[in-house]
Amino acid sequence: MRKVPDFIVYVILILVAASCSKFRKIEKSEDWRVKYEAGLNYYNKKDYYRASVLFEQILPIVRGLPEGEKVQFYLAYCQYHDRLYLLASEQFKTFFETYGRSQFAEEARYMYAYSLFASSPGPNLDQTSSVNAMTAMQEFLNRYPNSKFRDQSIEVINTCQVKLEKKGFENAYQYYHMRMYKAAIAALNNFKNNFPDSKYLEEAYFLVIDAEYRLANQSISSKQNDRYKEVVELYKEFLDRYPDSNFLKEAEKLYSESLEKINKSKNSNS
Repeated sequence: MRKVPDFIVYVILILVAASCSKFRKIEKSEDWRVKYEAGLNYYNKKDYYRASVLFEQILPIVRGLPEGEKVQFYLAYCQYHDRLYLLASEQFKTFFETYGRSQFAEEARYMYAYSLFASSPGPNLDQTSSVNAMTAMQEFLNRYPNSKFRDQSIEVINTCQVKLEKKGFENAYQYYHMRMYKAAIAALNNFKNNFPDSKYLEEAYFLVIDAEYRLANQSISSKQNDRYKEVVELYKEFLDRYPDSNFLKEAEKLYSESLEKINKSKNSNS
């Protein structure tokens, strides 16, 4: 790797120092117009940190003035570009609540929802932000059904739906993995109701059969018969719904063993 000449480093340091000195001078100015113009300039140069510092300083002063609208709107975008998504969402919300008739109100409502979406974590973590983003984005579409942001809004809702779907299935499967079969059955049934079009639905139906069978095996004798009968009914429903399922062979085995245990119970009681 070639070494950068010392004089170039020196020049860069001088330029950085001069830039910092200029910014500090603007920051200490008592004229809000100087800070406003400099803030717009920094924003256009994509120096969002410096722009946001200046916009935050003058925001209380320009609120109610024509410049206040731009300051509030650009400050929200500064925070968004600096990946301060929750702060940005609050700023966008404040904007459209304050400037409801602004030409930027529609975009602010969209960015409020999108910032919530941007703040949401992967599907293995808490999905509160995804739920809030979906709700906000749906409200946006209800208000602006023909918005230029319509396609992006639908994509966000679909992405959030997939994350929530995966989270819901993983939560239910965790109960099954921990051998908490009663809780697994309840969670899997909730998942089936909440995500009727999920790609995990077939597996969820099978896991309910499997969990019910395992629950019957570990139950007291007085409850076993009814639970094995439930396995039989669940298998019939599964067969009707998924006649070509990859889980069918395993499900048939649970069905056959349940019938065998039911017949054995009848014979011992006769």
